[in-house]
Amino acid sequence: MVKLRKYNRFLIHFFIGLGFFLVLSCASKPYYNSKIEGKKIGVTSEYGQVNSIDEFVTPYRNHINKDLDNVLAYAPETLDKSKGEWQTTIGNLMADMTVEMGNPVFQARHKKNIDICILNHGGIRAILPKGNVTTRTAFEIMPFENSLIIVALKGAQIKEMAEYILREKKPHPLNGLKIIADKNSLTIKSLSVNGQPLDETKTYYVATSDYLSNGGDKMDFFKKGIQSFEMDYKLRNLMIDYFKKVDTIPVITTERVVLE
Repeated sequence: MVKLRKYNRFLIHFFIGLGFFLVLSCASKPYYNSKIEGKKIGVTSEYGQVNSIDEFVTPYRNHINKDLDNVLAYAPETLDKSKGEWQTTIGNLMADMTVEMGNPVFQARHKKNIDICILNHGGIRAILPKGNVTTRTAFEIMPFENSLIIVALKGAQIKEMAEYILREKKPHPLNGLKIIADKNSLTIKSLSVNGQPLDETKTYYVATSDYLSNGGDKMDFFKKGIQSFEMDYKLRNLMIDYFKKVDTIPVITTERVVLE
């Protein structure tokens, strides 16, 4: 009987020790993926009824296409970002409509006015063709999910903005700021904001996209912003609202950068 007791005690200690060893063993051996494999599976008759899938999707596709092809306005001529050295008709439109549609929101929420708007030339992804303008047009021109943001900048940073525009030599959409520069050296001769000389100590409210407000496209002057205001208003939605409002798209040719 004594021997059996000793044997049982030995078994208990053995299994406790074994369990403790297994816990330590598992804890000390992390597992890692050694290989990831993927396989492309086409939607073909081999994997099911293709016709039934298409029948299922068609009503949704038709509903989306109906919304996208809804005519909102009319463009008397094609607006193309490739036609223009320092400003383009589509760039002027983008900047002007951002101020027109964004300013009432800014006023209502913060009791302030937008002074300047700058967007990026590369963010315009398609032309605005002559003829009917639809919701699809807005998605083609602005396929990204960028939102409107207002950044408070001192006049010194507005000067940096003007220097950036002259240095980049791209027709970035611009509103509110007029740059007069030397045609040979591309140095600034004068800057004005809505007809008034730039005051480097004054605070100006600049409308842009959330992407650019973080220094995108090397617009580092935005990183020196005093304050920023998120409008929760996607630029594409702003564009759609503008199309609904105007009926006929204006062709805006005013110069924002003048070389002399």
